[in-house]
Amino acid sequence: MDKLEGRIRNHDREIEKMCNHHFQGFVDSITELLKVRGEAQKLKCQVTETNQKLQTDGKELLTSMDELRQCRLQQRNIATTIDKLTHCLPVLEMYSNLQEQMRSKRYYPALRTLEQLEESCLPQAGSYRFCGIMSENIPRLRTHIRDVSMSDLKDFLESIRKHSDKIGETAMKQAQVQIARDNAVTSQQRSASGRRIRKEACSGTEVDRTGSNPFSEKDSGILDVEDAEEEEVRGKDLSQEMCVCFTQGARDTFENYYRKQRRKQARLVLQPHSNMHETLEGYRRYFNQIVGFFVVEDHILHTTQGLVNRAYVEELWELALSKTIAALRTHSSYCTDPDLILDLKNLIVLFADTLQGYGFPVNQLFDMLLEMRDQYGEILLKKWNQSFRQLLDQDNYSPIPVVSREEYQRIAGQFPFQDPELDKMPFPKKLPFSEFVPKVYSQLKEFIYACLKYSEDLHLSSTEIDDMIRKSTNLLLTRTLSHCLQYAIKKKNVGLAELVQIIINTTHLEQSCHYLEEFISNITNVPPDTINATKLYGTSTFKVRTWVACGVCWGCL
Repeated sequence: MDKLEGRIRNHDREIEKMCNHHFQGFVDSITELLKVRGEAQKLKCQVTETNQKLQTDGKELLTSMDELRQCRLQQRNIATTIDKLTHCLPVLEMYSNLQEQMRSKRYYPALRTLEQLEESCLPQAGSYRFCGIMSENIPRLRTHIRDVSMSDLKDFLESIRKHSDKIGETAMKQAQVQIARDNAVTSQQRSASGRRIRKEACSGTEVDRTGSNPFSEKDSGILDVEDAEEEEVRGKDLSQEMCVCFTQGARDTFENYYRKQRRKQARLVLQPHSNMHETLEGYRRYFNQIVGFFVVEDHILHTTQGLVNRAYVEELWELALSKTIAALRTHSSYCTDPDLILDLKNLIVLFADTLQGYGFPVNQLFDMLLEMRDQYGEILLKKWNQSFRQLLDQDNYSPIPVVSREEYQRIAGQFPFQDPELDKMPFPKKLPFSEFVPKVYSQLKEFIYACLKYSEDLHLSSTEIDDMIRKSTNLLLTRTLSHCLQYAIKKKNVGLAELVQIIINTTHLEQSCHYLEEFISNITNVPPDTINATKLYGTSTFKVRTWVACGVCWGCL
């Protein structure tokens, strides 16, 4: 126990020593801790104050954040609304436009609006109630448009049937003005390059019948109509009728109905009146209706899609062309007036040039005019046969007395007579031939002019025109004039003096044949020495009639 107590005392002393050794540090620590306690109180107060300030400021931030959250929510709702309206507003606007188009009877754009509304806008808009109502109304609107369009088509067909002749009349008038303008320009070009043209004529250059077009590119297409009623028909927009073509299941019905009705109208237009051949006005009305019909078809071809096509129009034109040519051949065969034939030829040329300006082939019409040329020539021969016989009946079979130089020059201007011995003789004097000779020579020139008039505007070359005139003149000399001279020679009341005068007259007419050849060459611009130029047979004809007259004279003796 003593050791234990001693041990305890030792430890106590060591503890006391150690405590004494560390007591000052402990005291210092307590002192510092007390100081820290004061600072901690201050820090606590500052933290409390800062917390209060933070709580105060945080309330405003929380309020702002809540407002921001609400704003973001509103923005999201607005964006969603805008997106929905973006799909719905076009539908509503388009439906409003559709209603306006229906009220204004613009059915073609209304149908296009219906298609766009049904195929693109309504599926994108969503399943709203108004979209369902619109979807239910679309079939009813389409049916209404189809019915109204078919009714408008019938009205349009009836309208163009009534006004086709006026349309054709206006088209031919404008074509005539254009052709006159082109001819004036061509005449100026010819006068500026006359030598070159004569050279081409000598070489036999031909004009391509199908290459020339009386209309410039600017004038092609639908013409302008001055009359208000015609303009309403010509300018009528077929959109109200064509809209049905875009309706499901109605395109073929619309197209077939239009073509069927137009074929019926074509048959009526192509049927000429029984008395058409009596006057030129009958032919003009016939041509006006045909031109008006095909001008409308050409307009529809270029302004619509699918109603007619090029193949259909060409097929219709081929049918019309064959029937027109057949009708013209039949009715023109009844005509016996050369002036009417000439006017008819000019009208056919205008008819052909008008339709050629719209792209229709008209070669067969010009071929028919060449066929009519023979008929025209026969009618001219009959007319000149009467003129020659009338001149023979009125002739006094006596030399022409000339009392003054003016009278002599007048006769020389009518007939190319040259006699140096007679020129030296004083006035009064007598020409060897009778009045029949200059009058017949003038009639021959008039006949040549009549043949030339028919050959104009037929797109023939100068060589072809020259050949046609020479052949017709040969027929006039060898057949008509020859028969008339034979008629005069064989008359019962013709005496020896008359027969002698006939021989003298035929001799001078024989000598004037080369002047006729020069006259033909001058008006056709084809030199008489051209290889293919036809020669006049008048010389041999007059020689034969002279020998016949001589034989009759010997019989009288």
